[in-house]
Amino acid sequence: MTRSRVTVIDIARAAGVSKSTVSLVLQASPLVNEQTRAKVNAAIRELGYVYNRGAANLRQTASSKIVGIVVNDLTNSFFAELAVGMDMVMQSAGFVQFLANTGESLDRQREVIASMHEHGISGLIISPARGTEAADFKPLTAAGIPVVIVVRNIAGAKVSSLLSDNYAGAREATEHLLSLGHRRIAFLGGFSDTTVALERVHGYRDALVQAGIAADDALIVNSAPSRAGGVAAVERAMLLAEPPTAALCFNDAVAFGVCDGLRARGVEPGRDFGVVGFDGVIEAQAAVPALTTVSVDPQGMGRRAAQMLLKQINSGRVEAEAMVTSVRLAVRQSCGAAMKDMGRRNTA
Repeated sequence: MTRSRVTVIDIARAAGVSKSTVSLVLQASPLVNEQTRAKVNAAIRELGYVYNRGAANLRQTASSKIVGIVVNDLTNSFFAELAVGMDMVMQSAGFVQFLANTGESLDRQREVIASMHEHGISGLIISPARGTEAADFKPLTAAGIPVVIVVRNIAGAKVSSLLSDNYAGAREATEHLLSLGHRRIAFLGGFSDTTVALERVHGYRDALVQAGIAADDALIVNSAPSRAGGVAAVERAMLLAEPPTAALCFNDAVAFGVCDGLRARGVEPGRDFGVVGFDGVIEAQAAVPALTTVSVDPQGMGRRAAQMLLKQINSGRVEAEAMVTSVRLAVRQSCGAAMKDMGRRNTA
């Protein structure tokens, strides 16, 4: 009786790991810890698996019509719109997309990248999870597979990047709130260890300093960049001895949560408190009140990222390029009227 061929799936099952982890071990990737590597190698020996490196290399280098798209939070509509923009370009170019959501998990991100690599993707667009390092892209770049990073920059990664002008957007939004008469302006939401948050806080701080206002660290409240994170952040901010009268939010999701949290306290956004978001998602226009936001045009950003990747795929050369897109402040009802008008209504 002929013995069936041992597969990567058999190895993964025997070692109690994912198929992608087995692939990383077979590629001698430094991303796998030694204990896991030892387990996988033991299973390989026990089952008598033979890795056909020539066939694997052929799969990886053969021209395919498949691209990988990896985002860190598909529950945020910004990333859904970003993916739609990518799809518009990739579909018209005849490419099929593998889409994965990491949920900010580095382990999940490494697994999906390894799996996409194994399936012979021609290129990858990724909004990296927190803590991503340049080394995470080495298996792809070493194989000549182009990578485009969007939204979050990774220091030292020799791949293309497409970012928005976070500093300028945050500065303009803060200046707008200052022009309405606000002096206690909070920055709410976002993880402090991401480049996006650091750049936006920098723009916010510089606008305050330029106006002669000392930036109060108590008014910078970090939280998850989500609607629930916005609720938590504004609750903490409003407990301060001298609470803010307005807030620049890390993103639109946080801004929606801030509006929810304000209403729970009997404070009406746009009337009693100025709220500004960041991203410019479609829901911002339909929100009540309509959300003032720094628009980065997520769908347009997705289209540009896809065009950058296609340019490298079609040229057959992986040449890293960096692009920073401009942003604009879309002023709507949520930022409120001037402080003097607010004061008249509140005392009437």
